[in-house]
Amino acid sequence: MKNQKLLHHIATAIGFVGLLAWMYAARTLGIFEWGATLVPEKYAGSGVMIAIMVAMAPGLFLWKLWNRWVEKKLEIKGKYYEDDFYKEDLNKKK
Repeated sequence: MKNQKLLHHIATAIGFVGLLAWMYAARTLGIFEWGATLVPEKYAGSGVMIAIMVAMAPGLFLWKLWNRWVEKKLEIKGKYYEDDFYKEDLNKKK
């Protein structure tokens, strides 16, 4: 369905805006600058990078949940990379 494809693109854009808002909130709260203060001054860039990774991890997890929920609601079929990756582990457990 063409309408379904358009709705999926719109929902993905909404999720991406949410991800940008998450990053802006972390920046506004000073999380990135705080990460720079935790390490010696010459490693400030590394501290900021680690703070970005830590701050964005929950946002990216929510992004994944949002996309999965939208795809379920719109009945979009597809294959996820991680499904094949973990398939062997699930078969071993049985």
